Amino acid sequence: MTTTEKINFSVADAVKEGLTQKEKSLPSWLFYNKEGDRLFQEIMKMPEYYLTNCEYDIFQKYKNEILSLISADVEGFNLIEFGAGDGLKTEILLKHFVDQKATFNYKPVDISKNVLNLLQQRMQKSIPDLDIEPINKEYFSALDALNEARKNPMVVLFMGGNIGNFELKNAHSFVNQIAEKLRTGDRIIMGFDMKKDPEMIRSAYNDAQGITRQFNMNLLTRLNNELDANFDLEQFKHYPSYDPQTGTTKSFLISQKKQTVHLKAIDTTIHFKAWEHIHVEVSQKFDEDMIENIATEAGLKVEKYFYDEKEYFADVVMRK
Repeated sequence: MTTTEKINFSVADAVKEGLTQKEKSLPSWLFYNKEGDRLFQEIMKMPEYYLTNCEYDIFQKYKNEILSLISADVEGFNLIEFGAGDGLKTEILLKHFVDQKATFNYKPVDISKNVLNLLQQRMQKSIPDLDIEPINKEYFSALDALNEARKNPMVVLFMGGNIGNFELKNAHSFVNQIAEKLRTGDRIIMGFDMKKDPEMIRSAYNDAQGITRQFNMNLLTRLNNELDANFDLEQFKHYPSYDPQTGTTKSFLISQKKQTVHLKAIDTTIHFKAWEHIHVEVSQKFDEDMIENIATEAGLKVEKYFYDEKEYFADVVMRK
């Protein structure tokens, strides 16, 4: 096979579309190859990355209340998790649910088969009695498939502040699409990173150890490897920004000089001006008004906010 025949065409299409437009951008899912998955695990352990500990504390403190809320008046439930990652936080809930002999099955959904394999291995060792069935599909395809045969209510977990990876209008659209596939009484438990000290937020995306920089730069390494590109990583810099008015964090890769990059596998040449940017990530922060608006537009009712002690983060239960 030729190099061109070997490439992942979804990657190729996304890169060609993103880098040939006037305002260059790349979708954030390109971060997550095997090395990107590893680096993101490192990010979640950073002292600056407050999100992991916040949500961990919420689940430790409220695991019983969460179970009571989602299992009331039902014989059992399907627990569907979008983008489960390493399952460190979810494991708190799952262990408690199993210990309490709740009737449920756990179906983590992710586009990364590597992540799902690691997650399944971890859970089988940690919680051997857990009924787990990983689903290697896109989120909405997974919901369609699950809806075909299910009898019990569905609880969709989307945690870790992942909803913030969408621009606000797209976050509304994403929740709308989930809600359309839910039945009356189904729930979503969604993690929201709340607005807070701007300096604290910016540090989470520009840590002292430079792990977030490595994570962002790995995207260019991936393009070099998969699309036979010649990005010189020394000529790009990682730059995050935060706007406290809108609650939006953005990350950019910035060309430090005028240069040309060729992506051989897709026969594409990209020209960069000095200090031209590639927009690679958005991370939206929320307040309660914004969350209520998202829920209302999707036909959902906010049942409960579960906050960490400092109210940096909220896991919000919404019901259809």
